[in-house]
Amino acid sequence: MKERNSYFTTAMAEGLAEVMREDERVVVLGEDVAISVIGGTRGLIDEFGPERIVNTPISEATFVGACIGAAAAGLRPVVDMMIGSFFYVAMDQLANQAAKLRYMSGGQVELPIVYFTGTGPSGSAAAQHSENPHPMIMNVAGLKVVMPSTPYDAKGLMISAVRANDPIVYFQDAVLGGTRGPVPEGAYEVPIGVGDVKRTGRDVTIAAIGATVPIALRAAAALEGEGVSAEVIDPRTLVPMDFDLILDSVAKTGRLVVCDSARLTCSAASEIAATVSERGFDLLKSAPLRVAWEDVPIPFSPVLEKRVLVNDDRVLAAVRRTLEGAEVKA
Repeated sequence: MKERNSYFTTAMAEGLAEVMREDERVVVLGEDVAISVIGGTRGLIDEFGPERIVNTPISEATFVGACIGAAAAGLRPVVDMMIGSFFYVAMDQLANQAAKLRYMSGGQVELPIVYFTGTGPSGSAAAQHSENPHPMIMNVAGLKVVMPSTPYDAKGLMISAVRANDPIVYFQDAVLGGTRGPVPEGAYEVPIGVGDVKRTGRDVTIAAIGATVPIALRAAAALEGEGVSAEVIDPRTLVPMDFDLILDSVAKTGRLVVCDSARLTCSAASEIAATVSERGFDLLKSAPLRVAWEDVPIPFSPVLEKRVLVNDDRVLAAVRRTLEGAEVKA
């Protein structure tokens, strides 16, 4: 397969185009999907037209609910929520209907729906447009949740999600939208539920989610100069989580730092740290540490926003704490 450097959001649109070409039941709905300010559906209307790329009113509860009926009737809707915070106004439709109808119908109803959104702080977008609600949605039984960190994974996970017969929430961390990386031409899948080792190491495992993955990789590069070998794990899928991959890494390193662009309380980082402590307590040489947001709304002030979020210094400090008293190879 040939590769080219693509932007993250372009890779998402490429993945959507691939599945729309192979299955005419795939339709895209959402706010401004024809223009696509964020970029995940940009250019699709030129190929597939307004019957399959459908702009909706600014009424998330309405079109999230409408796509449940569309999926039950045989379509495969892909819903652009635009901003992660907007899930809050459609939670009944998402959590009470889309997530539960297969279970409540005894498997008679399949709901192949993908809800995707730009999510998280993007630079003074303020409290109502900076949410990362993935921990809350992870707690909704019946949904799968994916959160890629690279353009390669963004395209492959989009194709896998649209081909699946499950309701899936796909988070695109907003600050990653303009990042670039190698992306193969044509269709390929990144399996749902399978994480990835972004960097191998021997002294500490850094499990990182979404926009914290490049932060973890920078931290690992800096630690190498101190003689510390850090392994960086990207779960890619939050539900179901690839705990076997994380535990295999911890078995090798004996230490764990988890980075998550979400509030510390009940975060994905909390779930990973708890599961590793429960299933791999005997593997640990020190207590797992979490690096996440403070438990406050995301401030508009650039100075305060920077203080709340995960950054390189906080990750480095956490890794050094797990290594206190340890001997590392220079």
